[in-house]
Amino acid sequence: MKDKYLSQTVKIHLAIQSKIKNQIQNNRLLNRSSRGDVPGWVLVVLMTTALVTGIWSIAAPKLTTILRNSLDAMGGIK
Repeated sequence: MKDKYLSQTVKIHLAIQSKIKNQIQNNRLLNRSSRGDVPGWVLVVLMTTALVTGIWSIAAPKLTTILRNSLDAMGGIK
């Protein structure tokens, strides 16, 4: 009876070990292929920064006016 449980335990252990090795190999393959394109990401960040800066420079005076008017209106409420 003890031998039966021992052999089942060994089989389960080997099956789990095999699955873990397969997962590790799959993760290594995924990590290799998903490193990304660093110059591409730098370009995306720079372009986004330029767009935000451009939009902000156009919208800043209007946003400042809206905020000032709102705060002035709130100052009259007591």
